[in-house]
Amino acid sequence: MRGGLASARTVHAVKDASLRVDKGKTLAIVGESGSGKSTLARILTLVDPQTSGQLLIEGEEIDIRRSGVSKALRRKVQMVFQNPYGSLNPRQKIGDALAEPLAINTSLSHDERSEQARQMLKRVGLGPEHFNRYPHMFSGGQRQRIAIARALMLNPSLLVLDEPVSALDLSVQAQILNLLADLQDEFQLTYVFISHDLSVVHYIADEVMVMYLGDVVEQGSRDEVFAAPRHPYTRALFAATPKADPDRIRARLARRAEQAGREAAP
Repeated sequence: MRGGLASARTVHAVKDASLRVDKGKTLAIVGESGSGKSTLARILTLVDPQTSGQLLIEGEEIDIRRSGVSKALRRKVQMVFQNPYGSLNPRQKIGDALAEPLAINTSLSHDERSEQARQMLKRVGLGPEHFNRYPHMFSGGQRQRIAIARALMLNPSLLVLDEPVSALDLSVQAQILNLLADLQDEFQLTYVFISHDLSVVHYIADEVMVMYLGDVVEQGSRDEVFAAPRHPYTRALFAATPKADPDRIRARLARRAEQAGREAAP
């Protein structure tokens, strides 16, 4: 019987991933849990350094192991998380949460920071009455609007969105996706959108990258990938996605209405 600890081995969470996102466009990264999406997101948002390869943001090579993350660089990249309540301080008023990035990264006065926070609340569909409220006083959709507003306070070039609508009801998902599309047009934002929901990806993405066990197995325009997926894993993902048939739904509702009418008749 062999004793002692098992020998250490290297695990490559992301291998040979190569991607480019043009300004004002959206790249969606798709894959199941453990595919490497979150690791890639942490590299893009300058949380973790890459162990090899290059990261370029607006043409500038970034290696946070050597140079750290400057205030100027932090302004360029921001992130929106899946759970907005978990990323907001429950003891901090919303106005203060929005103004905080400006306090850390700019020389603006308190009044200037507060005014910019109020303007950003308006841009994401909230009002001045929300400025002094706490996170628990908002719905899930409103909290995600606040999280988006906070991410935009520093006027970033790149916004990484990690499953930003998966915890929301379908009707609220549509509202947030429409808001993201409007903000992208207004600010010429570049999005990296991480999701497992192919219907959401089809709505928002310009380009799609499919990951499996750390590898990029397929990449192309949204229309190309959805019309003719090439890799077996991509085809399996599509096959496992439920598809709604509007005609069958309408027919089922009509049958129910007809049955209810018969039951109500004397």
